[in-house]
Amino acid sequence: MSVKIKHKITGYEVVKPEELEAVKAAAAEKENDKLAEVVHLHERVERPEILAGTTYKIRSPLFEHSLYVTINDIILNQDTEHESQRPFEIFINSKNMEHFQWAVALTRLMSAVFRKGGDVTFIVEELKAVFDPRGGYYKTGGIYMPSVVAEIGLVVEDHMKRIGLILPDDPAERESLRKKKQALKDSHKTSAEQTPKASAEATETESADSYPRNAELCHKCHTKAMMVLDGCQTCLSCGYSKCG
Repeated sequence: MSVKIKHKITGYEVVKPEELEAVKAAAAEKENDKLAEVVHLHERVERPEILAGTTYKIRSPLFEHSLYVTINDIILNQDTEHESQRPFEIFINSKNMEHFQWAVALTRLMSAVFRKGGDVTFIVEELKAVFDPRGGYYKTGGIYMPSVVAEIGLVVEDHMKRIGLILPDDPAERESLRKKKQALKDSHKTSAEQTPKASAEATETESADSYPRNAELCHKCHTKAMMVLDGCQTCLSCGYSKCG
């Protein structure tokens, strides 16, 4: 059988019959490597003009003044079945200017990780693993904190649990969180369809069954039912108390 060569020969190699199978296998493996190359896809998300955020207060005996940690979230795929809420940026503010440099550096790095996308929950364990050589302290409720940075990690973890990025360890808590998020989505969908009369009836019913307006969010059951009882914050929904 004759084969017409259409291109200029720049080099050649003689392959023995017993080496032919090995050459074919090597060529096939090289072709598979090309097909298996990973193509990294990414989506550039521009920062909206307005982002909703939550501010947490950290009171440490190591600092004269409190730290205020603000985490702003972005909602991806809004009004679709793939809607998700993710942290987009973080800020740390305090009257104490002594730690200004490391606070700014930490927030910039964390914000860059949040905007990078993917699984960002790993940052919680990294922060919680930081120990202060001077020793840790006990925060309100008797929880030991090895450092201020570790408490910042705990704040980020609580926030990620609130928005559903980290699921609680307890299956009952996970199911409760799932139902609350689903109910919230359903309420957003039906609010636009309700008549003024129906809206008023719904508001009246909700007010009768809800907890006091000045109640705070419980970090355990994720219900806005934390009230000060006998000098200690206690959840009216699940009974959790910060005083143990």
